[in-house]
Amino acid sequence: MANHYYNAEDLGKFGAIGEYQKEMADKFFAWYGEVFKDSALSAREKSLIALAVAHAVQCPYCIDAYSSDAYEKGWSESQMMEAVHVASAIKGGAALVHGVQMMNKVKSIAM
Repeated sequence: MANHYYNAEDLGKFGAIGEYQKEMADKFFAWYGEVFKDSALSAREKSLIALAVAHAVQCPYCIDAYSSDAYEKGWSESQMMEAVHVASAIKGGAALVHGVQMMNKVKSIAM
């Protein structure tokens, strides 16, 4: 597949987002760096969380980056896939629980 929506090379250009708004990019990267430091959660744990979230928000760049990061931080393929399943279950459940809104609406208009 030569043509696709996402160019893997663009991940390496992420640091260039400050080209048009340096002050905001600097603030983002400073905050981002703080978020991923060891604190109440280890940087290793945060990497696995980030991998799961990347799948939930369906960001191919994040999936690429955090697949590498999580693996490099020692998570096994099985642990990484389980994290993806957790994210999928939460995302699927979120879609299904909104079915209650549909049910409420249908019940109100069917009266």
